[in-house]
Amino acid sequence: MNFFRHRSLGLLAPALLIAVAGCSPAHDGGSVEAPRPDARTAPLCRKLHEVLPGKVDGERRSDPGPRSVYTAGWGGSAIILRCGVVRPPKMIDPEVAQGNDPNAIAGGVEGVDWLMEKQGDGVWRFTTANRRAYVELTLRGLSGPDDASPALIALAPAVKKAIPEGIASMRH
Repeated sequence: MNFFRHRSLGLLAPALLIAVAGCSPAHDGGSVEAPRPDARTAPLCRKLHEVLPGKVDGERRSDPGPRSVYTAGWGGSAIILRCGVVRPPKMIDPEVAQGNDPNAIAGGVEGVDWLMEKQGDGVWRFTTANRRAYVELTLRGLSGPDDASPALIALAPAVKKAIPEGIASMRH
């Protein structure tokens, strides 16, 4: 079942996917690499850090190490958020925009557009689109993208409050 299409949330316009810009992050198990946002993006990420919820999908907040205002976590490594990441390559991939990539799809939840990417073995990565900063959410232990709904819904108000709509910085 396709979470985004199933919920009639629609696909992002291909032009919007191409208009946004960045690269992909790395996690090494118990620690999370903090992004290095540019001067335009950093204040947005700091604001997001301040308004993030204490619980997401029933999991209590437990930020990963090393501590950073650009990372947050809930339930150990089950839910990891990184703000100020660079654009994932799939965000401008025409195959994704046309719905032809089975491991990546664009859609929206509660007014926040996301690129969903299957990472393998129950790990899914969601990256905001059409916002002035890229926010990445990695969810572990999912049987499919539909399982991400509670986390995406819980984080949508904070993302909307802290990260305005627009185009993220064009950095690599």
